[in-house]
Amino acid sequence: MLAAACGSIGPSETVANAAGAAATTAGTTDGTSSVPGPNEYVIGAGDTLGISVYHAPELSVPGLPVRPDGRISMPLIPDIVAAGKTPTTLGKELEERLKEYIKDPIVTVMVTGFIGPFNRQVRVIGEATEPSAIPYRDHMTVLDLMIAVKGLTKYASGNSAIIVRGAGEKRETIRVRLSDLIKSGDIDQNIELLPGDTLIIPQSWF
Repeated sequence: MLAAACGSIGPSETVANAAGAAATTAGTTDGTSSVPGPNEYVIGAGDTLGISVYHAPELSVPGLPVRPDGRISMPLIPDIVAAGKTPTTLGKELEERLKEYIKDPIVTVMVTGFIGPFNRQVRVIGEATEPSAIPYRDHMTVLDLMIAVKGLTKYASGNSAIIVRGAGEKRETIRVRLSDLIKSGDIDQNIELLPGDTLIIPQSWF
């Protein structure tokens, strides 16, 4: 039960995915760094992309899902890694691949459906109305997260909730009194979240 889990939480498992692998790429084909800046959006598996090729509508794709393996397929490019890259970086790589077929291609990549890479999500498990993983936004707070998951169930022990942050030796546990925040408006409990945080809401014993 989650009530017991709050007292003792085991080490986090390492999750390998295409997003993490692609994020470590040293550079792109035009010699620019592919390492995203702190404020740049990074594409993740499950995102939906809109890809526009200037003067080539037959190659443009308005709604292209990023597969679970982090890759996409489009006309003339059957397979390319998208996860772990910024839209700008992916656009430049697509331009390089398309040069084999068209002269001086100009590609624009837009993210139209957001999930984000695994390590840029925040998660809610336990007694939330709709437990889920949510794409992290700058300065996202616990209240933002609770609105996204539609609050607590009637069985929740909201004031026993914890935030698990980090992994291994760097893991820390932060207690948060969700019921006081939601029902009494205790803004001191509206903690700012970080990418990768997990909010655990245990069940009340009675």
